[in-house]
Amino acid sequence: MTDTAIIEIAMKTMLVAMQLSAPILATSLAVGFAISLFQSMTQIQEVTLSFVPKLVAVGTALLVSGNWMLHTLMAFTVELFAMLPGLLS
Repeated sequence: MTDTAIIEIAMKTMLVAMQLSAPILATSLAVGFAISLFQSMTQIQEVTLSFVPKLVAVGTALLVSGNWMLHTLMAFTVELFAMLPGLLS
């Protein structure tokens, strides 16, 4: 196993991790910004006002993009297992 192979696997792993977390983080960011804007305009400072909509939005994002996330993770795992014999020799 060479240094190049290790760096390549690490780069692919980080790329897949960013791809898988992007829909959830973007949804949470958008909803959080909208709720914080609403709270600053109305001066309502209620904790559940920001938590519950984020929870619903992230759950919806997981339902919508969960199939794609699972296929991406499975494809990466299959590719990693396929590379394993070449890396061990």
